[in-house]
Amino acid sequence: MSNEFVLTVRCPEAVGLVHAITGVLAGCGCDIMESRQFDDHDAGQLFLRMQVRAPDGLTGDQLRAAFAPVARRHQMRWQLHDKAARVRTLIMVSRLGHCLNDLLFRWKTGLLPVDMAGVVSNHDDFRELAAGYGIGFYHIPVAPGGKAAAESRLVTLLGELQVDLVVLARYMQILSNEVCKRVEGRAINIHHSFLPSFKGGRPYHQAHARGVKLVGATAHYVTADLDEGPIIDQDVIRVDHSHGPAGLAALGRDVEAQVLARAVTWHAEHRVMLNGNRTVVFR
Repeated sequence: MSNEFVLTVRCPEAVGLVHAITGVLAGCGCDIMESRQFDDHDAGQLFLRMQVRAPDGLTGDQLRAAFAPVARRHQMRWQLHDKAARVRTLIMVSRLGHCLNDLLFRWKTGLLPVDMAGVVSNHDDFRELAAGYGIGFYHIPVAPGGKAAAESRLVTLLGELQVDLVVLARYMQILSNEVCKRVEGRAINIHHSFLPSFKGGRPYHQAHARGVKLVGATAHYVTADLDEGPIIDQDVIRVDHSHGPAGLAALGRDVEAQVLARAVTWHAEHRVMLNGNRTVVFR
């Protein structure tokens, strides 16, 4: 535990909201280290993130108790996170390992602020990679007709490992609506940014045939609507006629790894807030 906390707030817009919030923090002797806010005037909502340093001896529970009356008065949906607490993260992957390898390297070198719970795969390809990083590898094959049993094992594992965040790092199985609901708001997926164009297999071959000039990636929260969850981050790079399908795919893998790492980092630092089908991201 530390004496630094992250406060996130969403509530209806009103005059004096920021004054009310900072008044509580000042009354508790807290120093505001970082503050960002966004007013969605169309929805009539305020989104706010503050990072604060509390005086020695003030606990998170005490700060929550002090803030609760103001939160009730202004109909706030809010959370107070210990900045030092790490999000327990489970990575799921199939046979494309570029995002997995990138996330594990960032985590091992201290660049990804999560607690790595393990790696799940429907194939056995990356067992040695996970072992090399000293984390558990869980092989959950998805046999024909065996999806329900595989998902039951996955759900049990999420509880056993006390998982806070699931990262689909090119996991090529479609999760059921039930599992999507269970991990809603705490599961992130990555895919190429061509969607909804070039669906299905060999998307880069399809893109090459159409002569695309941009290759990119999209990271979003998982929902029951396949590949249509709230977007956290996107990026693109320019390509031209000289790039064949293999070259496009290689460039796409690089973008996917970078976009997914940013999305996981921002989620772990409590910088992403859901706003209906969209997100507010305090980068």
